[in-house]
Parts: sequence; structure tokens; C-alpha cells
Amino acid sequence: MCAPLVVGNWKMHGSLAANRALLGALVAGVQGVESAVCVPFPYLAQAAERLKGTAIAWGAQNVSEHAQGAYTGEVSAAMLTEFGCRYVLVGHSERRQIYGETDAVAAAKFAAAQGAGLRPIFCIGETLAERDAGRTEEVVARQLDAVLGRCKFGDAVLAYEPVWAIGTGRTASPEQVQAVHGFLRKRMSAATRILYGGSVKPDNAAAIFALPDVDGGLIGGAALVAKDFIAICGMAQRKG
Repeated sequence: MCAPLVVGNWKMHGSLAANRALLGALVAGVQGVESAVCVPFPYLAQAAERLKGTAIAWGAQNVSEHAQGAYTGEVSAAMLTEFGCRYVLVGHSERRQIYGETDAVAAAKFAAAQGAGLRPIFCIGETLAERDAGRTEEVVARQLDAVLGRCKFGDAVLAYEPVWAIGTGRTASPEQVQAVHGFLRKRMSAATRILYGGSVKPDNAAAIFALPDVDGGLIGGAALVAKDFIAICGMAQRKG
């Protein structure tokens, strides 16, 4: 069993004042479990300053597949390392669904992040139509194979996030979660952490983290509420 990890994805939320209060609360309240927050690019300096020397790591939500050049608006992996990032999200469902990132682009971003010494959190998951068509395993295998066919997974983190269970009010049952995590576990090293990222909240985290092939969570909305994120971390700690 891997040591649990809880990662907060702030998405496009935050302000200097709100972040200051949230980070302060997390530093005071998160104990005994490995954790991280992935913040918007403009707040990386603030996160680095507040979290340096604490047990909470920080990271970014996206990275360019390019090392440098005329790519207006993009941020390279080397830039992220200058802000002390340990993690970066790659292939998140919102990047795939809203911005049209393909499996090939996600794999290229994974390679760029890994090459710069970052630890990618590689996100995979199926849509509702794909699940209803019985294609869940086919889809997540295809997304994962795009990376495995290009580079070693190494110490990267895998995150399963069913698109149909994110911000929709629908939730995956523990049986559905374990079925996919068990499928992924057979394809990965025993040392690979596999997080679950489908609307994890304090009222369902304990049941999800108790599953044998779930090694923690990628937390969205609840990561913006200090007491909720702290509570979720406490439930992950009990698994560890």
C-alpha cells in the first residue's frame, strides 16, 4: 500500500487575501499526511513563500509541452521549478474537455514536466457517454498508454477522475471507484500512487479512502474550504 497523498486543485479561484487566510489555516491544521495544493500561476510565489519549510507542498495546474519560445501565455516546466513546485497537474479533464487537449498533448506535457524534475499528477477519466457505452477501461487505458508509450511513469502520480462525477451532483459508488482503480493497479507499479478525483468531500472521503487501491484524493471544491480540506486530510491519515 502506498502512503496516502491529498492534493488540492484550486482551479481558477483565489485572491491574495483569501489565499493568505486559506494557506494559514492549512498550515495550522493539516497534520500527519502528505499533502499539496495546486494553485493558479499568479499565486505560485505566494504559495511558495507561505508553505516553504512546512509539510505542505505546492504545484501548478498546467504546464507547456514546450521548453521555451514564442508561445504567448504558456508557462514552461523550468519556470515552475523556479517557484519550488513539486507537482503539476497534467491531462486534467477540464483541459481535455474545454481546451481540447489530446492524449498526445497530455503525454508531451507529462514528458516536459518529468524532464524538468517535476512530479506530474496525470489525470485520466471517462465521460458519461463513454461510461454508459461500457468503454471506461478502454478510455482510461488509452489515455494512460499515451504516456507509457513515450516515457517511464517513475514517481509520477496517477489520478482517476470520472468526468461525469465532477461538479455534476452525481457521484461514483465505492464499487465503481474500486473497479477502475483495481484495473489501473494491475497496469502500474505497486509503488504508483493512484488518487481519486471525483468530487471528494468530507462526507464521502472516508469510504473512498478505505478502498484498497485508492491512495488519496485530488480535491476540487472542498480544497477551497480549509475545514473541509483539513477533514479530508485527516481521513487519509487514518488510512496511512
